[in-house]
Amino acid sequence: MFRRRRNENNEPDAQVEGDTTDDLVGDDIDGGDDAPTTALITGADRTNGPYDVSEAPDDGITRLDLGGMLVPGAEGMELRLDLDETAERVMAVTVVDGQSSMQLMAFAAPRTEGIWDDVREEIRVNLASGGPVDTVDGEFGREIRASVVVAGPQGQSLMQPVRFVGIDGPRWFLRALFSGAAARETVAAETLEQVLRAVIVVRGTDPMAPGDQLPLNVPGEVPEGMAKSADAVDSRSDRPPLTMPERGPEITEIR
Repeated sequence: MFRRRRNENNEPDAQVEGDTTDDLVGDDIDGGDDAPTTALITGADRTNGPYDVSEAPDDGITRLDLGGMLVPGAEGMELRLDLDETAERVMAVTVVDGQSSMQLMAFAAPRTEGIWDDVREEIRVNLASGGPVDTVDGEFGREIRASVVVAGPQGQSLMQPVRFVGIDGPRWFLRALFSGAAARETVAAETLEQVLRAVIVVRGTDPMAPGDQLPLNVPGEVPEGMAKSADAVDSRSDRPPLTMPERGPEITEIR
C-alpha cells in the first residue's frame, strides 16, 4: 500500500507507506461517484485500453470476473491468482504465457491526478540497490526495466529481467509487472500486452484512500471458452517467486 501525505504548505509529498487513513488530508479520500471530477487524468493513451468499466467496449472478448478487474483469457495462456494467505485475500492475478508472465494489481487513485509518476520513482529507488534500473519510454508510456534475484530450480540465486508498467485511469491505477522474456523482448511481450489492453477495471463506488488496493475475488465460475486458459487459477505455481525489497504490494509478487 502506498499513501500520499501533504507538507506544511499543503503540497503533496512523495508517497509513504501506511496502514490507516488518519494521516491523509480529507480531499485525498475519494468519496465515491458523488464527488465531482475536477481534472482529467493524463498519461498513457487508453484509447485502445485498458478500460474503465464505464468505457467497456462491446468487443466480444470473454473476460474472467475478479471483482476489481475483468481479465481476458487467450489461447494457451494460464490465469493464476496470487493469494496473501495471511490476510486470506487475493492480491493480484498473474497471466502466464510460456516463459513469460504478467502480474496485474489495481489500486484506488485520486480523481484529479495520476499516481504513476510517484509510484514509479518509489519503485526505482527501492530496486536501485539490486543493480541497474532504467526508466524508458515504452508501449504504455514511461516504465521501469530492471533485474531482480530469483531462486533457481536448485535453490541458486539467478537474475531475472522485470518490467514495471503503470497506467492511470479515472479514480484507479493499474500496475503490470512483466517478467521473463516479455520483460525485454518485444515479440514475447505482444500477447501479454494485448491482454493488458483488454483489461477492464471496476473501481466501484465506495470511498477509498489513494493507494488502497481494489478488492479482487476468486471467480465463482470460469466463463465458457476460457476453461483451458483459466483452469490453473490457483495460489501456487511452479515458477520461482520474485525476491524484491519489502515495500508492499506495489513492488512485490506475493505467493
